[in-house]
Amino acid sequence: MFHLVQINLQRLCRRLDYTFHNIRLLKQALTHCSAGGDNNERFEFLGDSILNFVIAHQLFVLFPNLTEGELSRLRASLVKGDHLAELATAIGLGDFLYLGQGELKTGGFRRTSILADAFEAVIAAVFFDGGMSEAEALIKRLFHDDLQLQALENTLKDSKTLLQEYLQSKKLPLPHYGLLKIEGEEHNQIFHVYCAVQGVAMKAAGLGGSRRKAEQEAARVLLAHIKSTNPSHFSK
Repeated sequence: MFHLVQINLQRLCRRLDYTFHNIRLLKQALTHCSAGGDNNERFEFLGDSILNFVIAHQLFVLFPNLTEGELSRLRASLVKGDHLAELATAIGLGDFLYLGQGELKTGGFRRTSILADAFEAVIAAVFFDGGMSEAEALIKRLFHDDLQLQALENTLKDSKTLLQEYLQSKKLPLPHYGLLKIEGEEHNQIFHVYCAVQGVAMKAAGLGGSRRKAEQEAARVLLAHIKSTNPSHFSK
């Protein structure tokens, strides 16, 4: 059994581009608490801190003129659970998880929280096995595309700006925003707005605690819709 497990983990090592001296560290990083025994909860705790530090350092170096708030927003977008789960899925991490029967039956190997935790735990396992330099190198490899300047600069832009720039690049009409309704008491209002572009049949709806936030959400939805369709359907 151990031999088969070790072969599987060596496959993962190749995807990580890292060879473990102590393969049991990787096995523990991939063991969910539902499987019993030594699990990855403590590894996940440490991996989270290492990941935040390395990403923060990379952003600090790449963007010497950004404010603390802007750096924090960039870091949060990179280390949020949904994104870590996407990166974990990209390397097939779910195929190597050790889960209890309950989690196996309910598809735990696809669950966002489990994948994100295991991703962070693997970072800790590399740290224990090879030190901080190896953990940092792993993070840089896994986040290579995310740490490109253009991708990061786009993250700093809000959805309304991204939508406007996209439409201008395609020589399409600029968007129009309208207020649909306001719900709630004055101190706790919810704004409902729409975003429309001439020639696009769909009107995107957005809601938020302010009109600006609602417009940002509507712009995000409409931009995703436009990108998923053929721009040639626009009327001139």
